[in-house]
Amino acid sequence: MKKFNMVDEEFECENCNYKVSKLQYSARDHCPNCLYSKHVDINPGDRLNKCKGLLEPIGIEKFKNTYKIIYKCQKCKQIHKNIVATDDNVDIIIKLSVINQKS
Repeated sequence: MKKFNMVDEEFECENCNYKVSKLQYSARDHCPNCLYSKHVDINPGDRLNKCKGLLEPIGIEKFKNTYKIIYKCQKCKQIHKNIVATDDNVDIIIKLSVINQKS
């Protein structure tokens, strides 16, 4: 089981320069505007991953009563997943779900 360190912080998205605010109900781990994330953790919130590549959203999958965004790191090519946040860009989520259906 992965250790979870709660880190909910503001940041500027390195993909779209959006000023991302704290999520408030869980740890913010991706940009709600473009859905990109950064490969900074080994275990959630530990900030110990040396890769630091951008995580590109490439798909969506059902997870319990919500969804997860599927990412591929642009630097090391590792696949990573994050739970969708309530304020995420729905248009991009829909586009990612259509991509999944075509695969």
